[in-house]
Amino acid sequence: MPVSSQGVRVVILLADPDAPTEIAQRMARMLPDRLADKSGQGQRFDVEVVSEPFTAEAEDPPTLMRRIVDRGSAENWDIVVALTDLPLHSHRRKLVVDLSHEHGVALLSLPSLGGWRLQRKARRAVEEAVLSLAGPRATGAEGAPRSQPPLGPFVGRLAPIHPGPVDEEEAADLRYVASGPRGYLKVLVGMVRANRPWRLVPGLSKALAAALATGAVATVNSTVWSLAASLSTPRLVIATVGSVGLMIGWLIVDANLWHRTAEGSPEARQRAALYNTSTVVTVGIGVLVCYVGLMIINFAWALFILNDQVFASMTRTPLNATDYWTLSWFVASTATVGGALGSGLESDEAIRAAAYSKREQERRHMLQDDHDG
Repeated sequence: MPVSSQGVRVVILLADPDAPTEIAQRMARMLPDRLADKSGQGQRFDVEVVSEPFTAEAEDPPTLMRRIVDRGSAENWDIVVALTDLPLHSHRRKLVVDLSHEHGVALLSLPSLGGWRLQRKARRAVEEAVLSLAGPRATGAEGAPRSQPPLGPFVGRLAPIHPGPVDEEEAADLRYVASGPRGYLKVLVGMVRANRPWRLVPGLSKALAAALATGAVATVNSTVWSLAASLSTPRLVIATVGSVGLMIGWLIVDANLWHRTAEGSPEARQRAALYNTSTVVTVGIGVLVCYVGLMIINFAWALFILNDQVFASMTRTPLNATDYWTLSWFVASTATVGGALGSGLESDEAIRAAAYSKREQERRHMLQDDHDG
């Protein structure tokens, strides 16, 4: 593995555009000093970020590793750590990281690190990968032995991660995967975070406009006052669940967000189930944020517009703080149904752009083109 003439190892963080590039840029500032301190061998490191869609039209680790190896060889880079926000799979397990000590490259799937403190976990994972690739094991003639995984601290910090099988023809010589229910949950949370569900709120401008209009009209309707005053808490909860579920289902169906696979293998079905679960959770979080926002706006509108004497004459009960919240709660459910109808005015592309990360959008475009072809 080449080393620069100044005795400084050049570490390239090859990152997919959008979130992976942002994560790589943030960690690049502190990595040189941290790597030098941890290496304990007087080594120095120079860290650079290269942002490019290296996962375009591919999501299998062997193909991606070959691309990274070819890219690193063409540029004569010392060490390459590639970061992607796509969930990767190998032998029906969720891939965390692939390493090739012979070529000095690593491939890290960010969703496998989970959704909490991702920046910190990603930095630690990159540090351990670089130190493993730059260590004595990486300079031997035969690379790192498959039977002696060098990333003990990496596994300990990110359990339930363990070594996974690597085929002989692959460029990687060491692989870590996540498995079991905890591993599945960690990857799912990481996928949802990569999708950034909070972006769904501004992405549904027409649906929100329809919901706000519905809420404004419903708040001044005396029939709605009477209904809200007569509803018990369980019925209000049922109305919330029904309206939010309707909105989630409508968005998924109308924008064709449901992932279908033409493959009949168990691995393909498992992968499709994971993608669809992340879609439901992502859209669900976005819709719930919209619902809470509608409640707050409806409450403020009710405080401004309602007259206690008129309300009492229509409902035969005095207007109090509980009535404001009950009315706002019920109107939010009604407005959410109106928003579901308004979402039909949004383009499918706008909804997908709001619901998915950039890499996931491109992956689905590729699958759609293959299906159409």
